Amino acid sequence: MTANSQTREFRSGYVALVGRPNAGKSTLLNALVGQKIAAVSDKPQTTRFRIQGVITEPEGQIVLVDTPGVHRPGYEMNRRMMATVQDALMGVDLVCLIRDASVSTGSGDKFVLELIQRAKKPALLLLNKIDKVKDKTELLPLLDWYQNEYDWRELIPISALRGDDVNDVLPVEMIKHLPEGEPLFGEDELTDQSVRTMVAEIVREKILLTTHEEIPYVTAVVVEKWDEEREDFTRIHCAIFVERTSQKKIVIGKGAARLKEIGIQARADIESLIGHRCHLELFVKVEKDWRDKVGLLDDLGIRQG
Repeated sequence: MTANSQTREFRSGYVALVGRPNAGKSTLLNALVGQKIAAVSDKPQTTRFRIQGVITEPEGQIVLVDTPGVHRPGYEMNRRMMATVQDALMGVDLVCLIRDASVSTGSGDKFVLELIQRAKKPALLLLNKIDKVKDKTELLPLLDWYQNEYDWRELIPISALRGDDVNDVLPVEMIKHLPEGEPLFGEDELTDQSVRTMVAEIVREKILLTTHEEIPYVTAVVVEKWDEEREDFTRIHCAIFVERTSQKKIVIGKGAARLKEIGIQARADIESLIGHRCHLELFVKVEKDWRDKVGLLDDLGIRQG
């Protein structure tokens, strides 16, 4: 086989991960890439903007596009999030619909399906969270329903959390349905996200995990200072935005205990990401109605489309 024929057989392209909030898109992205590049929690709307992860195999390169969970937009932030989903659907070569198989079908699932139908792109159906389904025969009616609604390239039950049929099956199936072409990213590149963006997302993830149901959507994190004092030490200052003084008190906690816990958890992940020690300072700021403020949304990377 000649070098030219090998080049022709190599496949590459963009693959959108689309689904309802909390379907497991970011968990799947991190599992496939092999590194934590997207914030993960059980709170809806954890992913707010498009995040790309890159998988390079001998047969091809997959550029995964993790999108915000599909929901009805309210604030300007939510409208931008949904514009991001629409933009991703139009610009990719393959769509993966991630569906939580452990819950019953609702109007939201039908709305996501309608988006796929309108996009008319090659698509895989990934029934996620099968580890929560005790009797696997319960998946059959769901598979039948989806099979009748769209011409899927493949229908694959998975568990992104446990890794069932993820790394050994999905890359092969994705590459199979991508166009022939050269790699889009370097072989050692894993994401298009800057380190500062990933740090801000790590902090926000820890806020979601530690505040439970108290602060579901109203926090945002901006890295305001990044000082590499030495090659092996970085000083980082992050601002945490909330909308009301009562929310600020929740994030800080009694005697600043909760903010300290957020910092401890975040610092461990950040040091793993950057490969050396860091000092992390967190500040909580009240910014009323920040989810409707265009300038701040731009600063956060939550852009239109």
